[in-house]
Amino acid sequence: MLRVRGLLRAAPGLRRTELRGRLSCPRPLCAHVPVRGLSGTDGGSGETPVPAPAPAPGWYGSLADSAPVHLCEDLLVSVQQLSGLPWWMSIIAATLTVRTAVTLPLAAYQLLIVSKVEALQVEISQLAKRLRYEVSVRAKERGWTDKQSRFQFQKNLRRIVSQLYIRDNCHPFKASLLVWVQLPLWISLSLALRNLSLNQSALQEELAAGGALWFSDLTVPDSTWILPVCLGLTNLVIVEVFSLQRVGVSGVQRLVLNGIRGFSVLMIPIAAMVPSSMALYWFTSSLVGFSHNLFLRSPAVHKILRLPSRRSETPYRDLLSAFISKYGK
Repeated sequence: MLRVRGLLRAAPGLRRTELRGRLSCPRPLCAHVPVRGLSGTDGGSGETPVPAPAPAPGWYGSLADSAPVHLCEDLLVSVQQLSGLPWWMSIIAATLTVRTAVTLPLAAYQLLIVSKVEALQVEISQLAKRLRYEVSVRAKERGWTDKQSRFQFQKNLRRIVSQLYIRDNCHPFKASLLVWVQLPLWISLSLALRNLSLNQSALQEELAAGGALWFSDLTVPDSTWILPVCLGLTNLVIVEVFSLQRVGVSGVQRLVLNGIRGFSVLMIPIAAMVPSSMALYWFTSSLVGFSHNLFLRSPAVHKILRLPSRRSETPYRDLLSAFISKYGK
């Protein structure tokens, strides 16, 4: 049994035993709302209920008819009814409320976890050097091959790093919590708006008259492509701002960034084919997310979160300078 000597002193907070080891079509929301029958078609002018459209077959129909989507429908209707705002303003207000109340705290938590992980890199590097020395000494004593030495080094380094993450409560997987919440929420709200825009109900009539400017009818696609293009440009700006934070981007990271850029461009024709209510939500959500990203760069926010790693005191000036130096040439 090999004791990793000297590592305990370099990693305060770890127990001695922890550094030891052997090196071996959806359901409509208001289907019951009656509408006037067409004169001359049924012989009367009484009210006849509109039959509910059959849900789309397969997984999409099940997803669009799921409980989270219907909860989002209720949320959107409640915001509109309580505020009394027109539908286009209600969609913006609901998006701002949800993203601020749900995703902004998760984004701040993600920033805190990432900062803790970054602060540990120096300590991990020092421990790795000492562990490599201990393994080399034991390899000579035991006659290990290079392959066996690498295996023992990697196994014990993973154990040490895991204990450091536990000590500082900053496992990198926790940083992905934002994605696991934001993506299902985005899908649910998008499908909820699609349901409200396409179902034959009184709410569809309200949405048809609840737009503004060039998108006066929220139940049809934006024929001018203004909303889709604004959405694509906003997403591209977000991607470029994110890329400016990375220094020495690897080949895999560059490939991922190019894929996200391509997806941002692909969202333009997609947004031009869906109801304007969905395109408006997507555009608003991107704008709010971008503003949150800039807000979390503030030094005042960093002091409130008590981030362990040092950050720039002039983040916005640095961002502008990096943007000009990259694209202003």
